[in-house]
This record gives sequence, C-alpha cells and structure tokens, in this order.
Amino acid sequence: MVDRFHSTALHYTPLLMWLSKRLGWLLYQLVMAIGLVLAAPVLIARRGQHYLTTLKGRLGWDLDDRITLPAEDEQVAGTVWIHAVSVGEVAVAATLAARLPRHLPLVVTTVTPTGQERARVLFAATSRRPATVAYLPFDLGFAVNRFFHHFSPAALILIEGDYWPLVLEAARRRRLPVATVNARVGERSGGRLKRFPALARLLFFDPIHCFAVQTDDDRRRLIAAGAAPERIHVAGNLKFDATTPPAKAELETAVQLLAAGRPILVAGSTMFGEDEQLLDAFQQLGAGKRALLVIAPRHPERFTAVARLVRDQALVVQRRSTSKDATPPIDGPIDVLLLDTLGELAALYRIADIAFIGGTLVPTGGHNPLEPASFARPIVVGPSMHNFRDMALRFDTSEAWGRVANSQQLAQLWDTWLTQPEQARTVGQRAAELLADNRGALDRTLELLEPLLATLENR
Repeated sequence: MVDRFHSTALHYTPLLMWLSKRLGWLLYQLVMAIGLVLAAPVLIARRGQHYLTTLKGRLGWDLDDRITLPAEDEQVAGTVWIHAVSVGEVAVAATLAARLPRHLPLVVTTVTPTGQERARVLFAATSRRPATVAYLPFDLGFAVNRFFHHFSPAALILIEGDYWPLVLEAARRRRLPVATVNARVGERSGGRLKRFPALARLLFFDPIHCFAVQTDDDRRRLIAAGAAPERIHVAGNLKFDATTPPAKAELETAVQLLAAGRPILVAGSTMFGEDEQLLDAFQQLGAGKRALLVIAPRHPERFTAVARLVRDQALVVQRRSTSKDATPPIDGPIDVLLLDTLGELAALYRIADIAFIGGTLVPTGGHNPLEPASFARPIVVGPSMHNFRDMALRFDTSEAWGRVANSQQLAQLWDTWLTQPEQARTVGQRAAELLADNRGALDRTLELLEPLLATLENR
C-alpha cells in the first residue's frame, strides 16, 4: 500500500507542481489587477494626462503595426526587444542600439509618454533601420501574451532594470535570452530584495542570463539579493558613452532672439515644488534684467501650472510652443521661457550659460547631468542626487559642478558665475573632461552581449 502511494505521488508530482505554479501566477495577476483598479483614481487625479494616454498601449490594445520590413535580399535575425522606462533610459538604449548589428530589427518599449516621444526622435535619427516604439504591457497575462504574439521578440535587453515577473516568466517560457545592461541597485531596493533572496532569485534573477552593472557596489547588492555571481559583470555607466545631442538651429535662433543678448539660464527637468525655489532665486538675482530663465518641467501635465507660477511672480513668461516663429508673440523682453515642448531640452544646453539640473532641490533624486557636461556648460545642482550616487560622487570629487542647498545659495552662485564667467567656464571644462575620462562602458557591454547576439543569427 505504501509503495503504491509513493508511486502514485511520484506520478502526479509534476502535475501538482504545474498546478501550484499556475495558481501562483493567477493569484499574482489577480493582486496586480486589484492594485491597478484601486490605484487608478489616485493616479488619474494626480497625473491623469500621463496615465490616460498610456492606458491603451499598456493594456496591449494599441500595438504599433508599423514594423519596418527588410529588403527582399536582406538577411534578418530575430527581433531584439529593448525596454527603457523613460527619457533617461531611452537615451542609453539609443547609445547601445547605434552599435548593434544594423540588420537586427528592434522593438523599444517605455512606460511614459515623454519616453515614447524621446524614443521616436532618437531612434528615427539613428543610421540603422528605425525601431518600432511601443508601451511596455502591464504585467497581466492577456497584455503580456498579446505583446509577445504581436512582436515575437527573440531576445530582451532591459536598460538599468525594471523587472516585471510575468514578463520575465513569459521570456523564460519562450527561451528568450535576457540581459540587463547599465544595471544599478540602490541601497533601498537592494535591501528590500535581500529580505527574500529565494523569491527574488525565482521571480527576477533566474530568467536573466547576464547583468552588466555600473559599479562594484551594484554587483555586491545584486549578489546579496540572490543573483548568481557568475552572471554579474561590472561594465561601467553607459550614460558616459552617449553621443552629444545634435544642434537645432531653429531652436537656438529663437531662444537667442528672446534672450536679446542676456545670459541664458536653463533649468532642466524640474519637479513639483522646485519651480517656486527657482523663481525665488531668479528674483534675488535680478530676474529678467540679468538673464533669461528657461524652465523645462519634467512632466508635460505641469506646463500650465508652472506658467501660472511665473505669472504669479509678476514675471513675463512665454511658452516655447507659441514662439517657434522668428517674431515673438510678446512685445518687449520676457523674463522666463517655458519649454513646453518635448525633445528640445538636450539641444538647448548647447547655448546655455549655466545649466541647473532639476529634481535636486526637492528630494526626488535628481536627473542626468551629462547632457550639459557634453557641451562643457557650468552645472549647478541641489542636495538630492541619490538616483545618480556614483556619478554625483565623481562630479563632487572633480569639482565639476556647483552644489547649492536652497534658493538663496542658487542665486548667489548664479551671480558669481555671471560676474566671473572665467570661473564658470573652468567648472564646465572639468565636467567635459570628466565625461571624456569615464567613457568605455559601451565596448565592455557589447562584449558581454556577444553570446546573446550570436544566438539571434541562428533564428
């Protein structure tokens, strides 16, 4: 009887394991769906324009059918899917894609409208075949399966992370090689994963064949969280290898016309609660009598609110979307240009006298300072740069930017650099040198991706 029981149990064990796993994924999707429904009213109330415009794509209802077809005599390998969360990751994806074999078809996904817009601009400008740009599906079975069925990717490259269990499980079932490049793991996220290493390994790490991380600290945190050490390699930060943004003559002419000979202060990717501090510093500086301030909010849904803030300060504001003609619609000098367009900030740093990096006077972690550094612009940041901890340390050590704690210190530094331009130029030159000295991650990353790319040639 016992032998018969053991025999029966062994016979049904694979089935029981399959059912258990199946029920686990169904439970995960149920929790995910309930979470999305409960969070929807709050998310829409806070950033309705952002989330509503992404909804169709993330549900898999609005997939882009315009996949670029090869010429009849062109040999084509499997499609490479590159996932980049938003604007910063898209720039890294474009840097990597420019060096991938040209015949590889690409599908690029993001989760934000600004990321979509940036991806369409950057990938249309590359020398390779234009990529298809789409939204990452929600981690729900019907959306994920629809995406895989539509695009049939043969490999997945994740930029910096953004691990979704069901997407990774779908990739594993289809035997897709998966790599994470430019990966970084913060102390907080690493600590959370470290609490459940077995679960993190099962859901996030086992499906990924290769991690190209930015620093030794990132490698240490990934290993502590459960990732296999032999899969993790330190390649450096791909953002240092990004190409210099191309010039935009019309943009430069229009903004210089508005500046009318005044210095141009560019505040890029500003966040909620930060614009008030910038305007306060600008008033302390002397406002439009001393310079033209260009404010570029990070999120498009904040454009109107920021314009209102400027007017409340009794400053004259013009929106870039209304100033694309050579003749400004406002008579007389303006104090503030609101950059309410997408895809122009990077090029605008080229003519900036001073660049401020947004998200640093409020505790949101900062944004990438390398675009103004590529033009040797003097850069100023606030205290919050924890999203770029290693990069910030390099800038601090090299004295390649200015640090301020509040609007008063920002006004003082602006004044110092405007009255002592040679000092500002020295700081900008240090930033450009730091950028040049830290290149090389792209070659190391491509070397790590060679085995993955080789598998595509046989598909």
